[in-house]
Amino acid sequence: MADVFEEVEEELRSARYQSLIQKGWPYAAALIIIALLVTLGIWGFGKHQASEEAKASVTYARALESLSAGDPVGADRKFAVLSASAPAGYRALSLMQQAGVRVVQNKPEEAVRLLDQAAKTAPNNIMGDAARLKAAYLLMDTRPLAEIEARLTPLTGEKRPYKMLAREALGMAHLQAGKLDAARGDFAVLSLSQDVSDQTRARAQAALALIQSGTAGALPAATKLAASLPPTFAVPPPHPTTIPAQAGAAQ
Repeated sequence: MADVFEEVEEELRSARYQSLIQKGWPYAAALIIIALLVTLGIWGFGKHQASEEAKASVTYARALESLSAGDPVGADRKFAVLSASAPAGYRALSLMQQAGVRVVQNKPEEAVRLLDQAAKTAPNNIMGDAARLKAAYLLMDTRPLAEIEARLTPLTGEKRPYKMLAREALGMAHLQAGKLDAARGDFAVLSLSQDVSDQTRARAQAALALIQSGTAGALPAATKLAASLPPTFAVPPPHPTTIPAQAGAAQ
């Protein structure tokens, strides 16, 4: 009798399994198809990105060749193509190169606009903060201290790649604006830091000595006077410089 019950239970279990398989196989098949499509999509996207980066690399190299050959206009056209459609890293670098051309053309406002755009486009802070720092350098002599502080202070954060360069620029902005206590604090940090070069430390110590001597108070007036004077050279140098050096190295 026991054998009969076991046989019946076995048939019932088999019937249940078959019912579950019949009901569940469409869902299982759908999951397999979805997983396959996702895998193929990721592979295809990676392949497309690699192809686009290879094309951008060639165009970027040609633009740099034009720049080195003394043809900033031709280089700017090539960089403009990249800044409009290339992958994020090449877009950011191209925008920074275009900003360099604008600096040589004595168009600092356009250069700052391009640098701000590069900072937003950059895929990481190595490129982005390089653009932000350069923009702050260009504005230090013409914009209010509050604006310069707003640009530079975030760059001095602990995990930012150019925190010490930003701290030095902030110290110079404070010194230039006559905020001697703030400048003293900035340069004190630099003079005691182990993360700066010997040249940076020497500049910080020189600035501290200038503040200590009492002659730094005349700096704001001297800066305003210098800004009011006509430029010494009417013609810019023939070869624009690549800006910034850190961003070029990051590529």
